[in-house]
Amino acid sequence: MNGNQGFALNAWDFTAFIGYLVILCFIGFWSGRKKKKESADYFLASRSLPWYVVGGSFIASNISTEHFIGMIGAAFVYGICVAMAEWANIISFSFLIWLFIPFLLSARVFTTPEFMERRFNSVLRQFFAAVTIISNVVAFLAAVLYGGGLAIQKLFGWSLWLSIIVLGLLAGSWVVYGGLVSVAWTDLFTVAVMLVGGTLVTIFGLQMLAGDSGSLIDGFRIMVERNNAQAGVWQEVVAQNAPNIVGMSEYRRLSVIQPLTHQTTPWSGLVVGFLAVSIWYNVINQFMIQRVLGAKNAWHARMGIVFAGYMKIFLPVIVVVPGLILFAAHPEVMRLPWAEIRPEADKGYVMMLQTLLPAGIRGIFLAALFGAIQSTVNAVLNSTSTVFTMDIFKRQLKKDATDKQLIFVGRVSTVVILLIAMVIAMYIERLGGSLFVYIQTLYAFFAPPFAAVFLLGILFKRINGKGAATAVFLGFVFGIAMKLYIQFCPAHPRWLEPYSNQAIINWFVCAVTCVVVSLMTAPPAPEQVTDELTINWRKINIFNDLGKGWANVTIWWGIFAAIVIGLVALLW
Repeated sequence: MNGNQGFALNAWDFTAFIGYLVILCFIGFWSGRKKKKESADYFLASRSLPWYVVGGSFIASNISTEHFIGMIGAAFVYGICVAMAEWANIISFSFLIWLFIPFLLSARVFTTPEFMERRFNSVLRQFFAAVTIISNVVAFLAAVLYGGGLAIQKLFGWSLWLSIIVLGLLAGSWVVYGGLVSVAWTDLFTVAVMLVGGTLVTIFGLQMLAGDSGSLIDGFRIMVERNNAQAGVWQEVVAQNAPNIVGMSEYRRLSVIQPLTHQTTPWSGLVVGFLAVSIWYNVINQFMIQRVLGAKNAWHARMGIVFAGYMKIFLPVIVVVPGLILFAAHPEVMRLPWAEIRPEADKGYVMMLQTLLPAGIRGIFLAALFGAIQSTVNAVLNSTSTVFTMDIFKRQLKKDATDKQLIFVGRVSTVVILLIAMVIAMYIERLGGSLFVYIQTLYAFFAPPFAAVFLLGILFKRINGKGAATAVFLGFVFGIAMKLYIQFCPAHPRWLEPYSNQAIINWFVCAVTCVVVSLMTAPPAPEQVTDELTINWRKINIFNDLGKGWANVTIWWGIFAAIVIGLVALLW
């Protein structure tokens, strides 16, 4: 796949893209025009977000170059199993809807590190705050800017440095101006543009496979047939790379259930993997959960996540199917040495844009790509500055800071964090490998310790701060030890190599440690285990604010769950 030719734009392309920017600026200015008098106004949108903004912003924050560049490249290499990165969220979304939202909202916290202190202790809060800032900058912000910069570099021939700088400055502007309210409302518009632009690319890709005289159905049939890899060059390249992907001589590209040795999607991740990574990403990861904390009430928060779940069902159409189309059209890339395949696959989406989109449509795609970058950059910047301001500055440096001072620090820290991430993004290329794998590997390292103690802390009142802190610190040491063992001990079992399996093992080690240490030490103080912080098993205090009639959260969550279960059963 060659993604180095120029990307010509005509007047209609510029009109579409500029029109997107004008509308985005209007929404950002209009929604953020109200003067920010209190810190909750800036950091939590005055806790006023309706369900459709909560859900739209939740997904817009999640979709980034990891999807449009990295996930499509991963689908090219690994097949449809990559879709489980979206569909498997049903489990963590359900935990969020039914278990976590009642406590996060009733605690009236600004950040998840603040919740950690109320439930456990200040040590865990400060460590979690520091890790949140580091992971946001390294695993989220820098990676998103790098992926977007890579796309702009290939599209227009700019240097990677210039591409990253331009993207960072443009994408981060609304955070500094309006805080979460501007971010959330611009996200709602952005996610609509992303879905339209991404769907157009998929449609043109299927039409390309079908040829001038074929239909979209013909293109879909050809895509499925070639990805099934039962004949020709497609069968040859799959057989050639199966040992690298699963350590076996055969590989099924059209199955969502993969062996325990699969590099990115072993079946273990679908069964218990949500405990290790998804809970951290969707529930206690500040840049995602901040939309929930800004909701009007528990019903709007829950229904927003249900709305996000329906969008997760559709996302593989625009972030996985293009990878399958690319494999059907360019299987020869899989003949390259294994180390070169994944970086080359990351260029595939740019190639589709250069060769498939007609003039006039490219501007819509550029708006979609910029929207994916802008929404995630905004989300990460806003959440990271919130954690720094509320958990580092106010907590450690100026406990008596006024709301005006906190808002000022939030804006300044946003600019500093953005600059740091832009510098880091410029050096990610030197790491090599797949963007998708890079990001997921970092998730699998940061997530398990915090996911374990957070879940146990809400479920069981006997879990205390000493148990949680011990488990978290041990978890990071154990995670590093596993990676060193794999690196320097050639006799290690193959199933230990997938990062998701490492995350699961680490989660169980942390969970056991947390329980054992908690039981061996004094129970937590009464104010740490109130009904606002832990589940009360006697009255099950999680079923309030569900809505009535067709507005009941249970109905729409049930339909969402049934659709996902049906899709997984179909692609078993």
